[in-house]
Amino acid sequence: YQSDIVRACIRPKIKAIGKLTAKHIRETVTASARKLAVNPEPYIRFLLEEPNQYMTGQLLQEKLAALLVLNNNAFAVILRDENGLPNAIFPVAAMQADAVYDAGGNLYLKFYMQNGNVLTFAYDDVIHLRGDFYENDIFGDPIAPAIVPLMEIVTTTDQGIVKAIRNSAVIRWLLMFASSMRAEDIKKRAQDFADSFLSVSNGTGVAAVDAKAEAKQIDPKDYVPNAAQMDKTTQRIYALFNTNPHIVTSIATEDEQSAYFDAEIEPVLKQLSGEYTRKLFSRRERGCGNRIVFEASAWDFASTSTKLNLLQLVDRGALTPNEWRRAFNLAPVDGGDKPIRRLDTQPVDRNTTQKGDETT
Repeated sequence: YQSDIVRACIRPKIKAIGKLTAKHIRETVTASARKLAVNPEPYIRFLLEEPNQYMTGQLLQEKLAALLVLNNNAFAVILRDENGLPNAIFPVAAMQADAVYDAGGNLYLKFYMQNGNVLTFAYDDVIHLRGDFYENDIFGDPIAPAIVPLMEIVTTTDQGIVKAIRNSAVIRWLLMFASSMRAEDIKKRAQDFADSFLSVSNGTGVAAVDAKAEAKQIDPKDYVPNAAQMDKTTQRIYALFNTNPHIVTSIATEDEQSAYFDAEIEPVLKQLSGEYTRKLFSRRERGCGNRIVFEASAWDFASTSTKLNLLQLVDRGALTPNEWRRAFNLAPVDGGDKPIRRLDTQPVDRNTTQKGDETT
């Protein structure tokens, strides 16, 4: 996380996950109708908006995203009141986590914190996000073994550049003598060379040495690591985090942003929805249609021209005016939640009569 390259790679993903909107959905299906209620329970809505007294839902999502992308494991513990209802969610940034089972086969997670405390929670009360879920039955495989060798190359390259710059500012010429000399003689010859040929007063621009010594000018470029090799290492780090320079520098096109969302953000979105749903609600509550969904605006990555073209969907009643305004990050207006038609701009459920037409 201390590397500028790594932090630049993961920041777009962390910010995008923080922008996801969490909602409690209750879907009721009967023989005659299907009804959807958004945030029907105030305590769940408050929990999603303010999971604990130290952070909002956005910051909790960013914290979990940072832990997930760096460790391939992210944990948040759910606290419940005396009635068993969830009333707080706290992220757990542990140094180590172990899976333990009791005599009945129930799974618990034991967390070893940085301050020396050891905390144990039932797995049913822990929101657990995983990446690279392969070898271990419970935890995702860590990313460190894959990225540490690359970071060593980057660190060595950076140190080489610093040393080359420092040397280039101090040493500009190298005198190589054909025979061995005493240290004081070498210093005197070097000083004589500098006084004779490197001083400002010497306007000839010509330097000459005898056969006993060879003068070589030091070029800093000879000691700076190859730029192409540096770029290849950086590209490998980008590939490891499934990103590219356009995403990192925020100049990606709509198609590039959409591809990045599909590859990196949407899988975490689905995992968040699944974990929140199964850990916040019992099986009975889920059977009654309760679930948590994390939504992302479909137009987050759209250009202004694309958003303006959505007006055609508003005219045909496919989008409401407020949904269109939301694409521009504008506040809703009264009456903007009703679909309208292009010809008469009346609510869809209101019958109108046009000249030559019959009212139905």
